Amino acid sequence: MAKSKSLPEYVTPIRTYAELNSYAQAFADGHLNMLFVFGDPGLGKSRCLRAAVGQKACWIDGTASAFGIYCQAYEYRNQALVLDDVDALYRDRNGIRLLKMLGQTDDFKNVSWQTDAKGLERRGIPRRFTTTSRVAIIANQWKSLNTDVSALEDRGHIISFEPTPVEVHRHAATWFWDQAVFDLVGAHLHLVTSPSLRTYVLAYERKVAGLDWHAAVLGRCLSGPALAVAKLKADPSYPTEEDRVRAFVASGAGCRSTYFNHAQRLRQTEHVPVIKLLNTSPPMRVDASSLLDAIRNRFGKLGSG
Repeated sequence: MAKSKSLPEYVTPIRTYAELNSYAQAFADGHLNMLFVFGDPGLGKSRCLRAAVGQKACWIDGTASAFGIYCQAYEYRNQALVLDDVDALYRDRNGIRLLKMLGQTDDFKNVSWQTDAKGLERRGIPRRFTTTSRVAIIANQWKSLNTDVSALEDRGHIISFEPTPVEVHRHAATWFWDQAVFDLVGAHLHLVTSPSLRTYVLAYERKVAGLDWHAAVLGRCLSGPALAVAKLKADPSYPTEEDRVRAFVASGAGCRSTYFNHAQRLRQTEHVPVIKLLNTSPPMRVDASSLLDAIRNRFGKLGSG
């Protein structure tokens, strides 16, 4: 994710998973009072924080309302709070007000909720309490909409996670298991503009289901004639370049010269490390429809980054 003009100037861009792990561990160890982690989806930001905090934090999904977060903050007072996927929360005036209170730099933070007294009473929650909770906020996007949001930003450490496709590929090697899928992604990293760890899993799901799994990778990098050329090159049923050219022309994607023009552009220019995966099977035996949930559970339990 390129540094956004909507983020404050003092945001810290980080490029590697080692750096991301360092910030996550610093938060888990109690050194950072408030941490903002921004970055494109599919990079493993949440997984990294989960691995660091383990069972020592209350994990709150971004779909929770500001009122719901207040209730959770009371129930888990004095414990670390992680607000995951909160892209819309900072647009809510009550949400910003609550986050500002939770992000106070004082050791003991005074947090209050001034509305819905009956709702609080039913839950046995006071309208005001004190906590020492530290807060981490994970989001894909963030905008400094007004002075209230800027005041919230001023309370914390803001990092923007911007790994290169090669860095994401190296990280995938630490947990992914299908060599063929992994190698196909690696062969096309020079075409990737928005890397995502989900590319590997989605391609594997298609492969298990007997679907065109090459398209799950190539379709995230290319379109039109370029995609047609890449798919032909990845198809072992076309043993020679001439076979691929004939198939390209026959498909109506373009002429012979069009094929070679795109083939030239598809040539890899960046060095990608040859990595032999240590894992050879998924984390557990599950059907493809529940594979993503199984992976999330595995990383949460085992603390893999």
